[in-house]
Amino acid sequence: MVDVTEKEMDNPTFRSDTVLSDVHLYCPNKRHLMVRLNAVGQPVFRSYFKILWNTEDLPAEKHVREATTEREHHYRSGDELCDQDRNNPKKERELNTEGVEALLDDDGDLEVVRRPRSASDLEAEDLLRDRVYPVILMKGKDDTFEDEEQEGTCSDVKIEHTMATPLEDVGKQVWRAAFLLADYILSKQDMFRCCSVLELGGGTGITSIIMGTVAKRVYCTDVGDDLLTMCEQNVALNKHLLEPGRGEVKVKELDWLKDEFCTDPEAPYSWSEEEIADLHDHCTVIMAADVFYDDDLTDALFRTLYRITYNLRNSCTVYLALEKRLNFTLRHMDVTCEAYSHFRNTLNDLESLQDRKMKYTVEPIKLDFCQFLVYERVEQLELWKIIAEHLT
Repeated sequence: MVDVTEKEMDNPTFRSDTVLSDVHLYCPNKRHLMVRLNAVGQPVFRSYFKILWNTEDLPAEKHVREATTEREHHYRSGDELCDQDRNNPKKERELNTEGVEALLDDDGDLEVVRRPRSASDLEAEDLLRDRVYPVILMKGKDDTFEDEEQEGTCSDVKIEHTMATPLEDVGKQVWRAAFLLADYILSKQDMFRCCSVLELGGGTGITSIIMGTVAKRVYCTDVGDDLLTMCEQNVALNKHLLEPGRGEVKVKELDWLKDEFCTDPEAPYSWSEEEIADLHDHCTVIMAADVFYDDDLTDALFRTLYRITYNLRNSCTVYLALEKRLNFTLRHMDVTCEAYSHFRNTLNDLESLQDRKMKYTVEPIKLDFCQFLVYERVEQLELWKIIAEHLT
């Protein structure tokens, strides 16, 4: 057992450089299961994310419908009582007097009566989510959880992840933009069926796993053996999702700061020459989710995008999902989105590129497609499509 007191888990404290995803801080009526410590000593949790094929089951929509019905009933009953009271002046005076006295507490202080909450207030209350505290099960990579395994169904995505990391390890968490991109894939399954796909910065692998339910082959890439091991474990945990579509998800190393694929046979997640050739010959979709938080990495990603799309035999469509994050900066003395601004500038530069070799057409995608996963689709989320075409 891992020696962590209940008080420590109920009141977590984070250092100033710790990053925590909203996806993990709250989860509808679920508890995270700590399964092991990773190679660098970070707790690894296992969460279940249900795919809601019937979108009416979304907690937000169900809650708003129930709240609206209850509110209408409340107002209707109140109006009926008011009409009855108006017909009895004596009773109305008594009610008014009692009402004044009821507003005072034992010390004579005024108590404010709050107005009934509206549907918009209820929506803003955040999907009726419960605060989630981690449950520690055991330490050990090879341990299994029979009860939890039985809890998973064909509509559950099982993901192992960390919950709070330094900035350099944010790929070990699940982020909302990954859910947004997964929703788009699930709503456009025919468009991705039998495709060969490359994901850049795949992190825990959840988007690649969803893509693997419809695509022929997915190369899920990132850097760091510990992260790639976690990603590979998640792919194995979700074989029940991949088998129906006969998809294949391959976890590979791809460093945006390097110009070549890792082909070192000693490296655990290196590429074979056959795999590189397969990517170049058949890949028609590239995707990335929530990878635009550092300007240098953003520049490196766009250089990698150009290099790969230039070497592909076919035209390619790139999907980029992200969340604009507001930060107060002393330099501007204002709230800004510097990482997002740099992304948009780099995106414009790519579209304006004139090298007579490649043409890139950029367009935003409206977020009016169905939501299949439970998360907050906040207005800061965006999805972009880039069509990469060869000119020669």
